[in-house]
Order: sequence, then structure tokens, then C-alpha cells
Amino acid sequence: MANNKSAKKRVLQNEKRRMNNCSRRSSIKTAVKKVMTAIESTSTTANVEVLFNDAQAKIARAKGKGLLHRNTAANALAAAAK
Repeated sequence: MANNKSAKKRVLQNEKRRMNNCSRRSSIKTAVKKVMTAIESTSTTANVEVLFNDAQAKIARAKGKGLLHRNTAANALAAAAK
């Protein structure tokens, strides 16, 4: 365990960020899966487009925050676009 005040604060911040990152990663995976199922079920193109734009925004946001590497983000977008 941490021995001084700044180290204790860092432990708390790391845990908070870890939980946020887990949530963001999960929402990205869910958004990509929704796009894939919408494409497979031959849903309306407007619906697929809305879902794709949502997934694209989440992936770009995660890339900007450093949660995803730029190549990983590009691969995720390619998977959603198939």
C-alpha cells in the first residue's frame, strides 16, 4: 500500500481511471456489435448509418483520450464498416 499522501491519491485516481476505461472499452465493443448485427439483419440503411456514426464517434473519442492506439482504432472502424 502507498506510504505517503500523494501515492495514496495516485492509487485512488488509477482505480477511478481503470473503471472509466473498462466502461469505455465495453461501450465500444457493444457499439461495434450493434453495427454488425444491424448489417447482418439487413436493417434499414438509415438505422445502420446512425449506429455506425455512434460507433465511429466512440472509437474516435477513445483514440483521442489514449485509450486505444491509432492502429487499433483503425482496425475497429474497419470491422464496423464491413
